Amino acid sequence: MSVASGLQQRVVMRKSCTLFSLVFVASLAIGCSQSASAPTSPSGAGGSTTLTADQFAGTWTLVSVHPFGQTERATPSNASYTLTFADGRVSTRADCNSCGGAFALSGQTLTVGPALACTKAACPTMEFESIYTSLLSGDSTVTLSDRILLLSSGRGSLRFSR
Repeated sequence: MSVASGLQQRVVMRKSCTLFSLVFVASLAIGCSQSASAPTSPSGAGGSTTLTADQFAGTWTLVSVHPFGQTERATPSNASYTLTFADGRVSTRADCNSCGGAFALSGQTLTVGPALACTKAACPTMEFESIYTSLLSGDSTVTLSDRILLLSSGRGSLRFSR
């Protein structure tokens, strides 16, 4: 093999490597730009990632509960489930019972409690109420859009509307 032939092979190999590198980088760029990306954190009102208590102050009506690993359940039609944020406190109506306590907001994380003080009347919807209050207490990620408030955690989710 002559020196010229060896040099020619190196040039061809270098061009092949460069071409391969360009094709690889281009395919990565195209693949990334076409992939459907899920948001890493929910957006607040107006697309903001930082919420204020004023954005969800007032009363919300529970639409459904969705415990982790179970099916979503609509609020019983014969019961009243509401959540109210006012003056740095949270209160909720859970059918014939009422609960109240503190809440804190940090970015997209809402912390209700550490414990809610609740009346303990025997309501017709006790099973649903138990699920609701267990999903409400503790840390949840807040998603606020239009007239919907979604509280999500590893325990499940609560959907409210105005």
